Amino acid sequence: MIAFISDIHSNTEALGVVLDEIRRLRVERILCLGDVIGYGPEPRETLRRVMDVAEFSLRGNHEDGCMHYASDFNPRARAAIDWTREQLNRRDAPREENFAFWNYLSSMREEHREGPMLLVHGSPRDPIREYIVPRDSQDPVKMDGCFARFGEQQVCFVGHSHVPGVYPEPGGFYTPSDLPDGWRTGAYRAIVNIGSVGQPRDGDPRACFATFDGETIRFHRVEYDVQSTMAKIRAIPELPDYLAERLERGR
Repeated sequence: MIAFISDIHSNTEALGVVLDEIRRLRVERILCLGDVIGYGPEPRETLRRVMDVAEFSLRGNHEDGCMHYASDFNPRARAAIDWTREQLNRRDAPREENFAFWNYLSSMREEHREGPMLLVHGSPRDPIREYIVPRDSQDPVKMDGCFARFGEQQVCFVGHSHVPGVYPEPGGFYTPSDLPDGWRTGAYRAIVNIGSVGQPRDGDPRACFATFDGETIRFHRVEYDVQSTMAKIRAIPELPDYLAERLERGR
């Protein structure tokens, strides 16, 4: 069984409980779809943990912005990226670890294809920056363009929007609550948003991840110490308070 994690956003409390649950489920592989860093208070710790446990991480827009540019980010996200970049370059930290972090970021791929699976951070059309959100299920031009990039793959796992759910090719959008027994692959091609570990935006503040056993995709929610993460954000002057507030609301 494979566990997919994404959009951790420097939230060690959320990542820790998710990894505990993954161990409880006896998952064989952990694959990360990007945005390990950004927004949250502990980029070094989170990146270090993902480097240790994940088979690989794809490049998210926050990794891309940290390495290159973040001019298209909103001011609050850009402030967090600028602070994160400084943290990964800390002079009081071992130079070898700093180099290891940047080497890992630069090695991140934009997509991964394996058997029936296509993995990207954003969308099949734009692996790093394009969002797929529930209202897009009513946009046949956009969805057809995404499915056209599947190639031989049958299911595409994405993150980025922080809103978990399934977009089957015939149309529509299914939330995890619509799928208590999971989504069984095979009948239709589908895009599956696995949700966010560290900054959910579907109104549920619990950490979210997904598993795939080769036939069925299941969503998992895990409670974590949201207040602790909020306090850490508020203790850092460079991080906007809004980034703490939204965790409590799951928005």
